[in-house]
Amino acid sequence: MAEVAAGYYEEAAQGEQQAEGEDMEIAVTYQSLDLLQEQGVAANDIQKLNDAGFHTIESIAHATVRKLSEVRGLSEAKVTKLKDIVKQLVPMDFKTAADALEDRKSLVTLTTGSTELDKLLEGGIETGSLTEVFGEFRTGKTQLCHTLCVTCQMPISEGGAEGKAIYIDTEGTFRPQRLQAIAERFGMDPSVALENVAYARAHNSEHQTELLKMAAAIMSQDRYALIVVDSATALYRTDYSGRGELSERQMQLAQFLRQLTRLAEEFGVAVFMTNQVVANPDGMSFAKDSTKPIGGNIVAHASTTRLRLRKGRGENRICTVYDSPTLPEADCQFAVGPSGICDATE
Repeated sequence: MAEVAAGYYEEAAQGEQQAEGEDMEIAVTYQSLDLLQEQGVAANDIQKLNDAGFHTIESIAHATVRKLSEVRGLSEAKVTKLKDIVKQLVPMDFKTAADALEDRKSLVTLTTGSTELDKLLEGGIETGSLTEVFGEFRTGKTQLCHTLCVTCQMPISEGGAEGKAIYIDTEGTFRPQRLQAIAERFGMDPSVALENVAYARAHNSEHQTELLKMAAAIMSQDRYALIVVDSATALYRTDYSGRGELSERQMQLAQFLRQLTRLAEEFGVAVFMTNQVVANPDGMSFAKDSTKPIGGNIVAHASTTRLRLRKGRGENRICTVYDSPTLPEADCQFAVGPSGICDATE
């Protein structure tokens, strides 16, 4: 088993080294469940895991024993055996900070379409983590989502990730015509760009969570680089109301965000979600910004990078790094044009 795992990771390492060359290629970050059959796991048990939403060996390795025991038809003994097998295939022990730094060097960033915004984000939207953007209406959140759906398909040398995109729309603001205009701007075939975006409209918070399970199944079949959720919190605001349902809402929202984080790590995709804001009654009305993002600490802790958008002059918008483990607190200007996000106009 150790030899199988070593062979796989050698291949992955070679793929990462190739990514540094001129003809950059993306290394696959996950392993198919088919490998389990070689380790002696029955085909019908693999099918049961698939049906329960486990599509990769990493998803099994990261799941708790309790969660795996809930899969219908899997006994406690089978779950224990399964855990022992995946431990050999997925490294989950300590590694040095030097190794962690090497791993981070292979991370790809997606261009936003604006030079200044890319500079602020030190390359663009990071893959393998969760980025949240929040702001009032008409600040460019949805336009940024649309632009990323196209730029993620571009070659790595041009700021893309050579992958497809998944778009979960909770507010009914997805517009394929906008994708066509953005694709033309970047010199891509609009029909191909549209084919590479999988779109779903979420109708309630339960459906929104269900769509993530479908997304995991889709991503295990092809190369994806981006998941967009626009907006992550809108349906939770309407499905749960009042203080009496607040703790239940936060618990369900936390589980949804945990699944998003898991998909980002498992498939190496960039997760980009928008968030709404609420008037901050604590802030004075004359304060610089009297709004705050909704979702409280649950959303704050789940997001790796948080960006705040504000309206500027004309079509210009201001982006501020609100919270990030690596980026300094700073801001920049960009513009929203007919073909997506672009550089600010004077």
